[in-house]
Amino acid sequence: MTSATDRPDLAAGLRLDGLHGSLSSPTTKSMNFLNEVAQHYPDAVSFAAGRPYEEFLDLESVHRQIDRFAAHLRERCGGDERRVRGTLLQYGRTKGIIHELIARNLELDEGVHVDPEAVVVTVGCQEALYLTLRALRRDERDVLLAVMPTYVGAAGAAHLVDMPVLPVAPSADGVDVDDLVAVARAARERGLRPRACYLVPDFGNPSGLSFGLETRERLIEAARDNGLLLLEDNPYGLFGPEPSEGNPPLPTLKSLDRSGTVVYLGSFAKTGNPGARVGYVVADQRVTGPDGRTELLADRLAELKSMLTVNTSPLAQAVIGGKLLENGGSLRTANSRESAVYRRNLRLVLEGLERRFPAGRRPYVTWNRPSGGFFLVCALPFAAGDDLLERCAREHRVLWTPMHHFYAGGGARRDIRLSVSHLEPDEIETGLDRLARFVSAHDA
Repeated sequence: MTSATDRPDLAAGLRLDGLHGSLSSPTTKSMNFLNEVAQHYPDAVSFAAGRPYEEFLDLESVHRQIDRFAAHLRERCGGDERRVRGTLLQYGRTKGIIHELIARNLELDEGVHVDPEAVVVTVGCQEALYLTLRALRRDERDVLLAVMPTYVGAAGAAHLVDMPVLPVAPSADGVDVDDLVAVARAARERGLRPRACYLVPDFGNPSGLSFGLETRERLIEAARDNGLLLLEDNPYGLFGPEPSEGNPPLPTLKSLDRSGTVVYLGSFAKTGNPGARVGYVVADQRVTGPDGRTELLADRLAELKSMLTVNTSPLAQAVIGGKLLENGGSLRTANSRESAVYRRNLRLVLEGLERRFPAGRRPYVTWNRPSGGFFLVCALPFAAGDDLLERCAREHRVLWTPMHHFYAGGGARRDIRLSVSHLEPDEIETGLDRLARFVSAHDA
């Protein structure tokens, strides 16, 4: 029988402590807080937003790409217009309709050879991450490992599925593999089940750092030996230094994996079209049922997706599919203009910091030097939390991201993240001038 104390007085409203714990989590609030600050100070130069560069986005290309994909379907369907319309305008296949094109793209751009049936097309990479964690989390013993600092959305997705996050120490080469092994073993000794480790090996958010080849190989070996999956998130991998014969891009973990250790999380938000909201997960691991038969993990993720978003918009997939078809399946060359902008902006920010904060002179500001991607991290001479960000936005009209948002708990830190991706050169100069004035004023 339900007691009176278990029955909410709906006329008085709901109580937050009676709702899911993620609604009270600082991690869940982080995204909203950062968006609200930007909206409240629209005239501020924003080093906070990790948006892709917008000047090359245009509506005409969207229509062209949908038409290109429709022509592709028409050819596949033998000219059957009813099937073309049904594929594009009806509820669609839960696992997606561009899975074969994604598999081809991975082969061309990343050297990853995968069965198209192992690909689930999702509503952005965030859904791919959520589905994977939802599948892995069976009960309260299951935990996720993550290299700290880590992407806010990964910690948020873990909160949504009630999966605690255990921090793994970073290193100069991206991740401390020995610490990962130690954290996993310590968790098992406490009766927990470490299921996977989330990481961004290429120009990670928020640090901007990349893992070296030896670290990548050690990671795969350590994960295999310790029964861990690696959840490789790779939104920035195409935006590194300009490739050359003596400086090829580093291989993804998935391309190095020979033992089914890596679940690959992908997104076309940075390389295709952010408004399409198309991501995917490559889950080619085998799942054994009680009858001994096996199937792809991707099939199980699709079952979960059917209860969450039913399917990813076929029209959105057509935009990405059309872009892939236009470029022969590869997006490296298709993003050459964007890559050049990101390299330019990163160089301008690094040079601008050097001019404004010379070594050995107050205010003492240091920063890391990523070789690509969207982000870098600055260490200030004082703690920089949300309250100081609002003050900086109000008084100096420049935005940045406090790094405490990327850690599992804890208060304000001295580090801030700067995003370089969507700004023009004059905005970078103005923003760095304002940042320098803010730091000098607060350090006085």
